[in-house]
Amino acid sequence: MRVGMLTSGGDCQALNATMRGVAKSLYKMCDDVEIIGFEDGYRGLIHADYQIMKPSDFSGILTKGGTILGTSRQPFKLMRVPDENGLDKVEAMKHTYRKLKLECLVVLGGNGSQKTANLLREEGLNVVSLPKTIDNDLWGTDVTFGFQSAINVATNAIDCIHTTAASHGRVFIVEVMGHKVGWLTLYAGLAGGADIILLPEIPYDLDVIVKALKERNKQGKRFSILAVAEGAISKEDAKLSKKELKEKKKNQVVYPSVAYELGAKITEKTGQEVRVTVPGHTQRGGEPCPYDRVLSTRLGAAAAGLIMKKDYGYMVAMKNNEITKVPLAEVAGRLKTVDPNCSMIREAKLLGISFGDE
Repeated sequence: MRVGMLTSGGDCQALNATMRGVAKSLYKMCDDVEIIGFEDGYRGLIHADYQIMKPSDFSGILTKGGTILGTSRQPFKLMRVPDENGLDKVEAMKHTYRKLKLECLVVLGGNGSQKTANLLREEGLNVVSLPKTIDNDLWGTDVTFGFQSAINVATNAIDCIHTTAASHGRVFIVEVMGHKVGWLTLYAGLAGGADIILLPEIPYDLDVIVKALKERNKQGKRFSILAVAEGAISKEDAKLSKKELKEKKKNQVVYPSVAYELGAKITEKTGQEVRVTVPGHTQRGGEPCPYDRVLSTRLGAAAAGLIMKKDYGYMVAMKNNEITKVPLAEVAGRLKTVDPNCSMIREAKLLGISFGDE
């Protein structure tokens, strides 16, 4: 039995741990299995760049970050568009799959990767996928591997800011990854004791933020910390279409990111010094935390179980602390966002944390 495997999209912690879970389980359950590792994600499948893996390749990688296979971003919207040489990428992937006589393709990836995995399923390929992303925004699973490790990194950044913020009596903004969803910012903000948390799902009012900062000053609190998702947006901008927003930004000062823009506006309205910290890609790097090692091992073993049963067309998921499977057709194209009215937001507001909306 020949099984293909690839890691696609942005890297994150526990990719190696998950591949290890799949491989070790397959080697245990099947006497004659060969794993083909495609290099740099779907690009390797398109161009038939691969390596025949050995059991030893999956040893010693449980705690190793990144991906031993490499990864790349292959936008789903361009999958049906021929490349500069006229290559039909979908047909090329199918050709590689059939040429290598694969029984199944295992895909580790986030939203775009899951959409492509479902596309290949629709084209007749046997596919099993695994939920990878630090954003935790994949529909159909309570948690994705990489999420908890990223929370730890982002929380540590906020923890480190606390001491310097307290020493200097300044406002600090920590910009957390998350363009479309705010799960990472929400969890890290709560864990790090942020005073204000701004999420893409809850458009903010600058005046509300300023009021919250002034209130803290009145209470004699020397500093404030804002955990801001990189996709945070004001109420005014949230009302605009993409075209209108793009046009508006043409006539504005260009800031490196939302955190710098927000910092400049807070200083203008309050006179307070604002410092910005952007942990950036450190949130995706380093070794996976113990939680992610356990999660990825369980997910990987379950994926191997599906392959042995020839139960294809599913993403392996975690629901209510139990491993289950979700049809790829249901996962593809759906985003799991933070509900502004969820209990976690309500509880945070009871603590006095502002989300910039009221």
